[in-house]
Amino acid sequence: MGRTAPVRALRHGVLALGTPLVESVAMKEQGDDAMDLLQAARDVRENAYAPYSNFKVGAAVRAASGAIYAGCNVENVAYPEGTCAEAGAIAAMVAAGETVLTEVLVIADSPAPVPPCGGCRQKLVEFGGPEVVLTMCTTDGATQEMTLAEILPGRFDASHMDRA
Repeated sequence: MGRTAPVRALRHGVLALGTPLVESVAMKEQGDDAMDLLQAARDVRENAYAPYSNFKVGAAVRAASGAIYAGCNVENVAYPEGTCAEAGAIAAMVAAGETVLTEVLVIADSPAPVPPCGGCRQKLVEFGGPEVVLTMCTTDGATQEMTLAEILPGRFDASHMDRA
């Protein structure tokens, strides 16, 4: 399995693997910040380890500091032991010492934008407020936006443990 170009720095302190970006019109209109998030997710998606499904997913989260952290799916022959792209991006954010995300983007080569799985939805709401925007993209440029409140209504959060 080949790797893409060497790691390079993007704006806002982002580290992502460098591959050419094919910009979607929708993301161009949102400005450079959205493009940085898309770039990071698109780049890291190429490094996904998906030998069983061949379904590569890239995710990027913007932390409260403005830094962008990226992750890709990592499959395992024992299917439940794989890791989702969103979980990888969150882990990178936490490993860097940050615990608040302000924006999320997920990209996959699919006919329609792919939402995070249930477990990743819960992981996202652990670190992001209900107003945080999740942008789901296809490699063909289709996008769909939802807030974290919309993707996980009735979410379980720390307030449920106030009596503990």
